[in-house]
Amino acid sequence: MNEKYASIINLPRHVSDTRPRMSNHDRAAQFAPYSALSGYEDAVEETARLTEEKIELDESEKEMINLTLTRLAAASPEQKIKITFFRPDDKKQGGAYVTVSGEISKIDPTAQEITLVAGLPIPFDSIFEIYEID
Repeated sequence: MNEKYASIINLPRHVSDTRPRMSNHDRAAQFAPYSALSGYEDAVEETARLTEEKIELDESEKEMINLTLTRLAAASPEQKIKITFFRPDDKKQGGAYVTVSGEISKIDPTAQEITLVAGLPIPFDSIFEIYEID
């Protein structure tokens, strides 16, 4: 063994009387990898995330959706539907098409939206397809 440390090698470890002992978790954090570009990975993931452009419906498709909404408004309020609509992305241009099924809570022509029992309001102009479920 190295004689340089022979006088201290078997001494007990020092324990401070004034400072509390650091937890293993905090001690390990001191040696965690350092990221000089914090948030860079999140930015790369966000950029790589794909969105879709909203498809513009022609007049005949819009008319079919309006007829279905009118029929549903006159039907029983618990009518079950399957609806595909465009949900805009909060962080970047575009969005995604979402398909949900459920019971209608209300159809509000003034607000131009349909609300499902689950509490999801869907604007009329976002609807891509709507079907009644028996």
